[in-house]
Amino acid sequence: MSKYDIIVLGSGPGGYVTAIRASQLGFKTAVVEKESLGGVCLNWGCIPTKALLKSAQVFEYLNHAEDYGLKVSGAEHDFEAVVKRSRGVAEGMSNGVKFLMKKNKIDVIEGYGTLKSGKKIDVDGTIYSADHIIIATGARSRELPSLPQDGKKVIGYREAMTLEKQPKKMIVVGSGAIGVEFAYFYNALGTEVTIVEYLDKIVPVEDDEVSKQLERSFKKSGIKIMTSAEVTSVDTSGAGVKATVKTKKGEEVLEADVVLSAVGIKSNIENIGLEDVGIAVDRDKILVNDFYQTNIPGYYAIGDVTPGQALAHVASAEGILCVEKIAGQHVEALDYGNIPGCTYCSPEVASVGLTEAQAKEQGFDIKVGKFPFSASGKASASGAKDGFVKVIFDAKYGEWLGCHMIGAGVTDMIAEAVLGRKLETTGHEVLKAVHPHPTMSEAVMEAVAAAYDEVIHL
Repeated sequence: MSKYDIIVLGSGPGGYVTAIRASQLGFKTAVVEKESLGGVCLNWGCIPTKALLKSAQVFEYLNHAEDYGLKVSGAEHDFEAVVKRSRGVAEGMSNGVKFLMKKNKIDVIEGYGTLKSGKKIDVDGTIYSADHIIIATGARSRELPSLPQDGKKVIGYREAMTLEKQPKKMIVVGSGAIGVEFAYFYNALGTEVTIVEYLDKIVPVEDDEVSKQLERSFKKSGIKIMTSAEVTSVDTSGAGVKATVKTKKGEEVLEADVVLSAVGIKSNIENIGLEDVGIAVDRDKILVNDFYQTNIPGYYAIGDVTPGQALAHVASAEGILCVEKIAGQHVEALDYGNIPGCTYCSPEVASVGLTEAQAKEQGFDIKVGKFPFSASGKASASGAKDGFVKVIFDAKYGEWLGCHMIGAGVTDMIAEAVLGRKLETTGHEVLKAVHPHPTMSEAVMEAVAAAYDEVIHL
C-alpha cells in the first residue's frame, strides 16, 4: 500500500493547485483524477469557454470593421473550427498541468477514488493511504425535474461547447454566468437566442443597475429576455424542442433547436465514500471549518463541494490555505466577502463586495459614485462605450463597501477594488492614487470622485 503525506481527490483548479502548494511545502503528494487533469475548469469550463467567447468577439469586430474605418468583406465563421480551437486551447492547458505535476514531483493516480476509513483512498481496487486527504471533486451541471438533459436537444454546458452543428434557435434557461456567456457566444455567431430567467432580473446576484445595463446591451444585440419566467416542461418528440414557459401573463410555448440548461451546479459528493467515513454533509455541501477540516480528523474538503462561492479562484485559494494550515503556517481565514465575481459575456461584468441594495439593508449610510464608459476617452477610442463603474463607500469611515463594473475588459479591472478592500483603503486614498490616462481603469478613480462630488470628466 502506497503511503503519502497528502492525497488530493480531484485535479481541478482547487485540486491541482492544492497539490502543487503541498509539494512546495515539502509534503509527499499524490492527486487522484478519474478523467482529465485540470478538471472541469480547464477542460470544460473557464478556459475553453473563454476561447469560444474570444472567437465570437473577433467575429463581431470583423462585422463592425467599418466602425473603425476599415473595410472587411465576406466575413464568415466556421462553427466547427471555432469549437476545434476551443478544444485545442483546453488540451494545451491540461498538458500544462501534466507538466506542473511532473515538475513538482506529484504522483498522478488515474482512476476513480473512493474514500475509506483510516485515511485511505481506494482507486479502482488499489488502496493508498495518507496523513491528510483533501476532497476536491468539484461540481457538475444541475438538472431540474422539469428540464431533464438528454445531451442532444436539452443540454448542459459540456454539450454547449462541443455541438457538431450551430443551432438556428436556442433557449437558454438561467442567466447566471454560464447562461449569459453562452447566450452572448451563440447570438454573436448568428443563433436566435432567448434567455428564460426565473427571477425578476438577469445576472441576479449582481447590482440592479448592472443587471439593467446588461439587459439593455443584450436586447440591442437581438437577444430576447424573459424574466420572472419558468420552463415547466419540454417536448423533444419532434424535430426540435418545444419549451412551455410560465410567465405572469400565462403560459407560452417556445420552439428551438436546442435548450441549454444553465440553472446552476450540483456538487460531486455522491459515491465517493463520505457516508462510509462519516463525513458530515448539509444541503449538498461538505461541512468544514475555517481551514477546511471536516468533522473527521485527517479529511478536508475545498472548492465547489463546500459552502463557499463555486468559483475556480475560490477553490485555489481554499486549497492553498488548507495545506499551509496543515504545514503549521500562520494563515488567516479566507474573507468570503471580498471574492470577485466575473462574467465574460460582452459587455463583461465584474463585481466585489456589497451591492447598493445590500449596503442599505445592512444599515450603512453610503456614498455612491458611478462613471459611465461613454465619458471615457479610452472607451470612446476603443469603440466600447457600453457600461460603467459603480462604487459604494461607507459615508462615515470611507470604507470601500462594493464595486460593480460592466463594460469591455472589466474582469481585468476588478482586482484593483479587491486589493483596495483587502488593504482597507478609503475613498480618499483611491482618489489620490494617480491612475494612468487614457485607460479604462481610470473610470474607477472617476467613479470614486463622483461619490465624493469631485468628478472632473462628467
